[in-house]
Order: sequence, then structure tokens, then C-alpha cells
Amino acid sequence: MEAFKLMKELKSNFDQEINYLPKEAGLVLIESTQENGRGISAKCRNAKVEDLWSLTNFFGYSTHTFVLAVNLLDRFLAMMKVQPKHLACISIGCLHIAAKVVEQECNISSTHELIRISQSKFTVSDLSRMEKIISEKLNFQFKAVTALTFLHLYHAIALSHTSDRKEVLNQDKLEAQLRACLCRIVFSKAKPSVLALSLLTLEVEALQSVDMLEIAQRVQRHLKISESELQHWRGLVAQCISEYSSPECSKPDHTKLVWIVSRRTAQNLHSSYYSVPDLPTIPEGGWDESESDDWYEDASSGEESLSSSLGSDAEGPYFPMHYRCQSQKHPTF
Repeated sequence: MEAFKLMKELKSNFDQEINYLPKEAGLVLIESTQENGRGISAKCRNAKVEDLWSLTNFFGYSTHTFVLAVNLLDRFLAMMKVQPKHLACISIGCLHIAAKVVEQECNISSTHELIRISQSKFTVSDLSRMEKIISEKLNFQFKAVTALTFLHLYHAIALSHTSDRKEVLNQDKLEAQLRACLCRIVFSKAKPSVLALSLLTLEVEALQSVDMLEIAQRVQRHLKISESELQHWRGLVAQCISEYSSPECSKPDHTKLVWIVSRRTAQNLHSSYYSVPDLPTIPEGGWDESESDDWYEDASSGEESLSSSLGSDAEGPYFPMHYRCQSQKHPTF
């Protein structure tokens, strides 16, 4: 009975996922935009998503919040012509909207703290206006069906068949791999159901579980996902995981975050900043010292990210050894 309800819920989400996909033409335009150009490039977008990952970790937000924020960001960027200097305000606005949708009210950071910790130049009123613009352009459709939605459903369906798979199919591991994929704009063009199934089948293949492979194939048939489509995205996901797991892709660990600033930077910070402990390391030179007349951060595609790399999800068991051994020489994270 439980399995039947899960399959029904799965089909319902599958029918709705098309309503929350970014416009593919807009994503293609971003991918074709040159760096240092007037529009948002793929590298610029990816860097901001990495920043959102860092902020998500810092504020203790859930993976659900991060995934939803990325979905809102991509949907907005794919429909609007955006200048790079506006991207910081847009991305932070998407994160704040996602947090208000997902997190408990007592755990939501204030707009002031979001701006301060992200070291952005815009004001609280600027961010509030941007959130209003984003909300209106997306028709207030915030509770999106995402790849995380399907990942949780696939995981629940697999567990509903036998109870002894709870320790085998690691949901945290699958979520970590999904976060890595979402930091590349190419995966925003994948249907969430297919992206999640790609992650699941790769994990099942690594576990060499015949039973779970049959369950995955049953799900594939139920949703009528073609083998060619699944294999296409499986290949891209496997490459992403391999590159992210390589030694060349530096990843900070999850020890306490510490805000390290130079004397010059410290002189420009408000005195109240010194009272905030355990803030993240922020590299110098990310922006010009002279402020622009615009009320958004000048987030050019060459700007350094809040974090110089992603999280440390590739450490330990989150990324299988057979991926970590396939070192790539040019990871794009």
C-alpha cells in the first residue's frame, strides 16, 4: 500500500516538473555568453551557485533550501536579461526566498545578516525590492518540483520494498552528489526526474545491487523515461562526480569557518563586524575598492567567489572511491 502511494505521488510530481523548468533557450544563451561580456556567463552563474552553497552551509540551511534557491535563480536568469553587477543581489534574494519557504522562521537569517556575511554592497531595501521582482516574475511559484523531490521519492520507494536497504542506499551521499551537479549550469537543462534517476542508478551500480537495479528500472518504465535520455545524463553526472572528486578540485573541509581578513580590509569593515565569531574566509581583491554608483554589487564574471571552491562532500564516503580514482586534470568547479 505504501509503495502504491509513493508511485502515485511520483507520477504526480513527474507531471508537474515541467512547470518549474528554466527556459532552455535562456540557459543556452547563458552558456554561449562570453566571460567579461555584458550578460551572465556560465562561469559567472556557477560561481554564484557555489557562493550559495557556502552560505547555505554557513547559516545551517538544508539541502532543500539550496536546491530550491538554485531552481529560482536559474528560472529567473533564463527569462530575464541580467547584467553581471545585479547577479549578487539576485542570487542572495533567491536564497532568502527559498529559506522563507523551507526553513522554520526561527532559523531564517535576517536580510542584514545575509548581506553582511556575503560581503555584498547592496542595502536591505535593495534586496527587498529584488525579492519582490523575483517573486513577481516567477508568479510566486516557489514550491518547485526539483531533482531533490525525486531523489527523496526514489529513495523512499527503494526502502519500501525491503527494510534492510536503509543502511545501504545513503540519502546524504546522493544529496551531496546532487549539490555538486547543480553547481554546473548544464544540469539545469536536465529534467529533475531524469537527473535524480541518473544519480540513483549510478549509486545502485556502484553497490552492485541487483534488487535495487530492478526497482530503478521499474521506476524508469513507470515514468516512461527513455534509455537514451537516461544514459546521456548518466554520462554527464558520472563525469561531474569524477571531476569533483579529483585531487585537482580543491575542497575546504567542514571544520569551523573562520573569517580571515588583511589589515587593509579590516580598516574598511564596520567595528561591529569584529563581534561576529567564526565567519567564513573571504578572499581579497574580489571587487574594486571604489564603490559603483549602482546599488547592486559589481559581480563581474571575473569576481572571486565567497568560497574558492565547493564544500567537502567529495571527502570520505560521499563520493565512491572508483570516482575519486578517476582524476581529471581540468575540473570546472
